[in-house]
Amino acid sequence: MTTAQMQLGMSERTTRAIGDALAGNGSGSSAFAGRGASLRSALLFAGPAVVASIAYMDPGNFATNLQAGSKYGYALLWVVVAANAIAMLFQALSAKLGIVTRRNLAELSREQFPAPVVYAMWAVSEVAAMATDLAEFLGGALALALLFHLPLLAGMVITGLVTYAILIAERRGFRPLELIIGGLIAVIALAYVAELAIVDVSWSDVTYGSLVPTLPDSGALTVAVGILGATVMPHAIYLHSGLTQHRSPARNDEGRRKLLRFSNIEVVVALSLAGLVNMAMIVMASGAFHPAHADIATIDTAYRSLTPLLGAGAAGIFLISLLASGISSSVVGTMAGQMVMQGFVGFRIPVGVRRLATMVPAFIVVALGVNANDALVYSQIVLSFALPVPMIALVIFTCRRDIMGPFVNGPLMSVAAIGGTVAVVVLNTVLLLQSFGVNVPGFGA
Repeated sequence: MTTAQMQLGMSERTTRAIGDALAGNGSGSSAFAGRGASLRSALLFAGPAVVASIAYMDPGNFATNLQAGSKYGYALLWVVVAANAIAMLFQALSAKLGIVTRRNLAELSREQFPAPVVYAMWAVSEVAAMATDLAEFLGGALALALLFHLPLLAGMVITGLVTYAILIAERRGFRPLELIIGGLIAVIALAYVAELAIVDVSWSDVTYGSLVPTLPDSGALTVAVGILGATVMPHAIYLHSGLTQHRSPARNDEGRRKLLRFSNIEVVVALSLAGLVNMAMIVMASGAFHPAHADIATIDTAYRSLTPLLGAGAAGIFLISLLASGISSSVVGTMAGQMVMQGFVGFRIPVGVRRLATMVPAFIVVALGVNANDALVYSQIVLSFALPVPMIALVIFTCRRDIMGPFVNGPLMSVAAIGGTVAVVVLNTVLLLQSFGVNVPGFGA
């Protein structure tokens, strides 16, 4: 192996291989088609959606799905299916924006909107980044504290150090970090496969709950809104456009179309897995707690209840999956925060400083004696404020021909994107109002 080969990083080799595939390896599109038929060729383009998908398996989803399964059994599985469909749409649009324009959502916002709007968007996005990281960071810390009987502050310190160590892998390029995140996602998925093997599951009821929309009572609507609010996350919308903007060297429209095809396939596969994990969370909670323990609504209570109900093994698996979720989503949240800052204001800060800045609020919350589960709930309320900002901006840009050219949203896609935005904004507004005790007519008590 030559010195040049030794210096060639994994990401650069991957980028070069992607470039060869897009160019047909010198033999035109037919060569690309033959190569694209293989699994290895498809895996060249995998990564961005896998990283973004961790936002749909973060500790906020754990808390919301736990409440849904323990209180309502399988009845709200259809909400996860619907929320996942909306998430797929917006992740596909975000990826398309990065591939076509080679700029991320924050950068385009800085270029296209007036300065006061840009700074307002940045401020809202920074608050959302801190709120997101608060939930993710606390999730990992809570898992460590319960798993190893540590003080919560000690769990937070360990979570912060592990997160920073993983972020250092990005210095070697995008592929090592993607592999680490993919490995942690595999841990979460396998943990819930194991959980489903332990609990009793009525698969006919699972099928019915996934396909038939039902709301057992007025409170179920509130939980359903919470599931949707925990699924479509602001930082994930920003992140995906940044992950695709420089990753693949498409030089013309034909190359971009090929990239979009692979990107859309990856979005469907990665977010389908995330959706199945979310459904497994509800199924596990239903099998373990419903209906005899329907009042279980917090992570620590669920852990302590699992041991007498299903054994220490089930409780341990639950915490391992939460730990993998907290660490991986905290890594991705820090990446998204860096991308947002660099895009809106044009400068980048060291990852260690960024990691410290998003850790401080979590330490303050715990030092003030705020309950960790309450902090998870409050962080979701903050995200409800921030969510419309990236969604509306993304719809505006992808519907503009002067920005997207021939890749502008078609009429059907535009209607779906606008409809999805309106639905998420309205339902998150309802969740926000209900969190403050405001009764919204038609949306239950």
